[in-house]
Amino acid sequence: MAKVCQITGVGVTRGHHIHRSGKAKKEGGIGKHITKRVKRVIFPNLRQKRIFVPELNQWVSVKLTARALKTLDKNGAYKTLKAAGLI
Repeated sequence: MAKVCQITGVGVTRGHHIHRSGKAKKEGGIGKHITKRVKRVIFPNLRQKRIFVPELNQWVSVKLTARALKTLDKNGAYKTLKAAGLI
């Protein structure tokens, strides 16, 4: 299964990890310098959850991020899942 949130659509992003060398100026050095940029993958904070929808009186299994879980608590299960097209 893909690493994508079913509610918000957030997926894997790509970026760089920056390697720095040297001693900081406040520690008496000449400052930190960027020596290399290494490619990296940033994964979303996904959870597999079973959510009870009282309007339908049934459980719905979804893969969502922690942020989407907060949205679900705020707006309600039925409204959020209906907008995402999961029910």
